[in-house]
Amino acid sequence: MSFSALKKTAQRLQDQAGFLIEISDDKEYEKALGLMDELIDDYDNQLVLIELLSKSIEQWENTSDEFAEFNQRIDQTNPAVSTLRLLMEQHELGVGDLPEIGSKSYVSKILNERDRQLTRQHIEALSMRFQVSPALFFNIA
Repeated sequence: MSFSALKKTAQRLQDQAGFLIEISDDKEYEKALGLMDELIDDYDNQLVLIELLSKSIEQWENTSDEFAEFNQRIDQTNPAVSTLRLLMEQHELGVGDLPEIGSKSYVSKILNERDRQLTRQHIEALSMRFQVSPALFFNIA
């Protein structure tokens, strides 16, 4: 394909689906999500478009007022506590089922982020018990 033909194809794509590069409103966001659902079905053949579209969707979700409250809550979330909650949910455990951490009240204080937090020893023990990497308990960006 010549550069001229490639440029024309790119222009047509931009005219029909400019949201691949930048989403400007909720309607385009919905179109982007719909297209992503279709592209995922043929992942290997659509990887270039998926990568392009995922960046556009991520940018919208990071900057849109619609997601501001959600993003703020995520930023304030303690990754160690979130990981602990997820593991407890997955394994159907209660606050009394974690002897690696301590008593029910101690676990409860950690989960409610009151006066207590997971220590290195807790994380090591939980990682061994659930066979997960200790890195899951940290916000590594």
